[in-house]
Amino acid sequence: MNSLKTTVLLAALTGLLVTVGYLFGGKGGMTIMFIISLGMNFFSYWFSDSIVLKMYNARQVSPEQAPDLIRMVSKLAQQGKMPMPKVYIVDSDVPNAFATGRDPEHGVVAVTTGIMRTLNYDELEGVVAHELSHIRNRDTLISTVVASLAGVITMIANIAQWAAIFGIGRSDDEEGGGILEFLILVIVAPLAATLIQLGVSRSREYIADETGGRLSGNPLALASALKKIEYYAQHQVLPDATPATAHLFIVNPFKGAGSWMTNLFSTHPSTAERVARLEAQARR
Repeated sequence: MNSLKTTVLLAALTGLLVTVGYLFGGKGGMTIMFIISLGMNFFSYWFSDSIVLKMYNARQVSPEQAPDLIRMVSKLAQQGKMPMPKVYIVDSDVPNAFATGRDPEHGVVAVTTGIMRTLNYDELEGVVAHELSHIRNRDTLISTVVASLAGVITMIANIAQWAAIFGIGRSDDEEGGGILEFLILVIVAPLAATLIQLGVSRSREYIADETGGRLSGNPLALASALKKIEYYAQHQVLPDATPATAHLFIVNPFKGAGSWMTNLFSTHPSTAERVARLEAQARR
């Protein structure tokens, strides 16, 4: 169900981009925006992983430096029949973890020093299994594409605002124009793009939870880990964390549980709902 939802949301986001391009520049605008989105996706596909790792000062570790962690990742990767990813550690007391890499052959799992101290072995194994599931399901690629498309839509909306101020834009003789199109372009489209992007992110988290629970064989350990990580997220913000990279982490580094409206604009589902699904998975 979540995979189907992701497909539908991706299609909706692509359609929204094409529509925005048309509203801003007619048929020529559609073509230009499509080319821009391809360029942004290409750049993100090849370089986003290295950018994120540098942003958080993550350091790659060897079997000699982190033997238990490397053995854990290796065992789970073998069970998942996937290539062994590179393993990085982020020096931070705040417990969290993320995965990146453009495909399973270039996968990276990163954990904070805080999460290694806070969680027991089974809980950490559940977290690592969750992150490996992101790599296996190519979620980093999907999230990169979605973020790029949403970013282009927002960029066009900002350009349209300035174009309107200076009287630049589509000529009056082109069909369509008017205040309604302008409002859709400047207000509705960016909001819709953001909601779709966040919807995709939440769907992929549910899938990674379920896959990670199967991979580790212990969904309850992952559920326990999520509760611990969220507790710390409510009291501490991960240093260097940015909204643009929040979707990468296993728990949003900026906040814990919130209202339904807050969760609607969150990169992650509510931890309570994730825990409930993992407990149901364990009972099955």
